[in-house]
Amino acid sequence: MVQGCTSDAGKSALVTGLCRWLKRRGLAVAPFKPQNMGLNSAVTADGGEIGRAQAVQAAACGLEPITDMNPVLLKPESDTGSQVIVQGRAVAHLGAAAYHDYKSVVREAVLESYSRLGARFDAVLIEGAGSPAEINLRAQDIANMGFAEAVDCPVILIADIDRGGVFAHLVGTLALLSASERERVRGFVINRFRGDISLLQPGLDWLEGETGKPVLGVLPYLQGLDLEAEDSIRDWSQGNPTRGQLRVLVPVLRRISNHTDFDTLRRHPRVDFRFVRLDQEPPPADLIILPGSKSVRADLAALCGAGWPAYLARHLRYGGRLLGICGGFQMLGHTIEDPLGIEGEPGSSPGLGWLEMSTTLAPEKQLRNVTGHLAFADAPVTGYEIHAGVSRGAALQRPLVELGKCGDGALAPDGKVAGTYLHGLFDQPAAAAALLAWAGLAEGVAAPDMGALREAAIERLADAVEAHLDTERLLHIILGDPT
Repeated sequence: MVQGCTSDAGKSALVTGLCRWLKRRGLAVAPFKPQNMGLNSAVTADGGEIGRAQAVQAAACGLEPITDMNPVLLKPESDTGSQVIVQGRAVAHLGAAAYHDYKSVVREAVLESYSRLGARFDAVLIEGAGSPAEINLRAQDIANMGFAEAVDCPVILIADIDRGGVFAHLVGTLALLSASERERVRGFVINRFRGDISLLQPGLDWLEGETGKPVLGVLPYLQGLDLEAEDSIRDWSQGNPTRGQLRVLVPVLRRISNHTDFDTLRRHPRVDFRFVRLDQEPPPADLIILPGSKSVRADLAALCGAGWPAYLARHLRYGGRLLGICGGFQMLGHTIEDPLGIEGEPGSSPGLGWLEMSTTLAPEKQLRNVTGHLAFADAPVTGYEIHAGVSRGAALQRPLVELGKCGDGALAPDGKVAGTYLHGLFDQPAAAAALLAWAGLAEGVAAPDMGALREAAIERLADAVEAHLDTERLLHIILGDPT
């Protein structure tokens, strides 16, 4: 099990690299994260929902993702409450205190999923969540040491030296663990190092002498690593108009979900892409995309409160294009109804009114992987749906995407406004090219191939594991050799 001294210490990346490294050695390996929290999720081969990082790790293992790889996923709906997804299915909406009491229930599902994976694979690489040293979360823990103790697995502790204070992070984390938990930690990995390793060596020698545990290696800072983010938006760059010919804006909603939809655009050499906070004055744009949201009505209210409807009307009046994805698509209609309180207080909200449709939120979430093509261009589309809403109205008679015998989304009669439930809309280069041409970008430069970029990133991580970590000692730890 890989645990981290902090969030974003590099747990996901290390597990991904270890998965591919073990696969190269001919082992059947699978990833596992007992409990995840995030709004970037993926649809599995068995029709459920898991954290996006575990889907990437499954790809590193050469596997299709399944729900057992992440049996508990928490999708925040507010600062104090989340939708609880167990083995791929939404089962409850709970506040933080209520979920703490609910852990005894989900613990059984976690152990059941882990047992199934353990029976099928030579090795299961487990990713912790946050830090194991959170004193207030130790009771009934299923995400870190509580899980490790329950299944009796060794732990590798990773810390991010780029943040500073790496030795304090490691020693302090150990100090806050119980005696049995400290014994379970079999070594350290230091992540994101840049500089002369000889200058770090005295600190490594001290750390090993102080703790009696080995440093398994020091991973370098890997610039430009193209891996899908698990949750937070990491690139807040304000665009690059010197290279961009098409200006694309995405407002950052408070509960923005699956912002990995825009990874292709952020990397496109002829797109000036920007995430814009709601309290910022939005600059001129050619294409505005309303993203997915875990709390559509609340985020729509915030969007309207920040004055965006007037900005969008002006944007369209001057020839711009407007696209909505998932929750953003629902916002483009006339109303969003939530009679059962699926995403908050029961009620109804007026939409932006750009598409002739209305949406009603329902308890059964739609989860599926899909293939098709754009309705207005000969361009294949692959994507996935994760939404609780059912939309109806005349706008749906002009779909944006054709999926076999049925359509998805809508394209307004004037061609300026469009929407879809599909995440991953830009992932196929031909579809990205057609959509950007619709928004005003002339042909010329192909969109990035995100699948190829992800594969290259996974290979790069595995190369780093082989080059910078003590792989023989790692094999002993992972395969259960007590030496």
